[in-house]
Amino acid sequence: MRFLIPAALPALFLAISSGGGASAHPAGAQQETCANRSATLDGNFPTGAYAKCEAAGAKRFTLTIAPEDDTDINCSAWYAFRLTPEHKGRVTVDLNYTKCGHRYWPKMSTDGVNWEFLPAKSVRIDGEGDDSAATIKVKLGTTPVFIAGQEILPPSVYDAWLDKLSASPDTQRRLLGKSAEGREIHAMTIAAPSGGQRETVVLVGRQHPPEITGALAMLPFVETLLGDSDLAKRYRARFETQVVPMLNPDGVVRGHWRHNTGEIDLNRDWGPFTQPETKLMQTLFNEIAEDPDRQLRLMIDFHSTQRDIFYTIPDDLPTDPPFFTRDWLARFQERMPGYEVTRDARHTAGRPISKAYVFDTYGVPGVTFELGDETDRELIKRIGEQSALAMMETLLATDPK
Repeated sequence: MRFLIPAALPALFLAISSGGGASAHPAGAQQETCANRSATLDGNFPTGAYAKCEAAGAKRFTLTIAPEDDTDINCSAWYAFRLTPEHKGRVTVDLNYTKCGHRYWPKMSTDGVNWEFLPAKSVRIDGEGDDSAATIKVKLGTTPVFIAGQEILPPSVYDAWLDKLSASPDTQRRLLGKSAEGREIHAMTIAAPSGGQRETVVLVGRQHPPEITGALAMLPFVETLLGDSDLAKRYRARFETQVVPMLNPDGVVRGHWRHNTGEIDLNRDWGPFTQPETKLMQTLFNEIAEDPDRQLRLMIDFHSTQRDIFYTIPDDLPTDPPFFTRDWLARFQERMPGYEVTRDARHTAGRPISKAYVFDTYGVPGVTFELGDETDRELIKRIGEQSALAMMETLLATDPK
């Protein structure tokens, strides 16, 4: 299966093929390189990650995959490496895990834009659960090959994407702030330039670095809000949308499984707001709340897990707009015949996650929008587009503020 990273992103190839330099892994954090007679294996590019590399023969490498720290961590066992061939042929790479076991089916690219799943005949999974490991066989030509748990989307992808969207008169890009390591965190406002929008929707992504399928849904979702349809124009005339597509650039660049550089899961820091990245979101929401001419209406947080699912506030807890989530997902289901929209409605008051925080604090719907790790990429694009159309229809049907 072949698929293309959206939004025409040659900057990705330039970023990963250059080796990444200091921007890939800060001083003292360069990935170990190993070589044999067939190829050189390294991870010195943004998102490159493994704990240890060994040449296990003329045509074999063994990688140890480990999380970024020793704290409790979600089992999103990310890996990414590059093979630079010495000559044409096949090499074998063993992926062994210090915890959690193998999760992501390997994907391959020579340019960082066009990706494909490695065929089943080239991948062997041994063991189950936390004890699982993988062995992959890669056919090498004359150019370097990137292998990763998911498609690689470093900050350069988002920069190129935001640059593209900035051509629209209905967008304003700005620097929201900087991460713990000083990387820029950008935001974009989407609204008709005529102004007067009193209602605000907030979209956030990449709190968790490996959760690529959530990002692959968020990009077409946002692009649909900027479409030329009458629906999108009416939405932009009434609503302002604040988009923060990558909240954890340090974790992304370093190839972390879950955390930022403070060893914190950012989606467990909403309320405490102890980290530079989540403090930026606190400031954004405070600015909306303190402006008498603006009112928060909705927050959607894009993620990935083993299946497509929406985690929401239950319908028996009143939100403003009333029953928005119920009506939105019903409309989305109507737009997606043959696809089952799955919802898990639950709420724990005071839990420091994004959807709970915005509901507890502002009484608005909060939604964690999760896509499956291996969901078909064309389907993900359709999900992003159709869910955005359904969201605009549902919000426009509510009473204006």
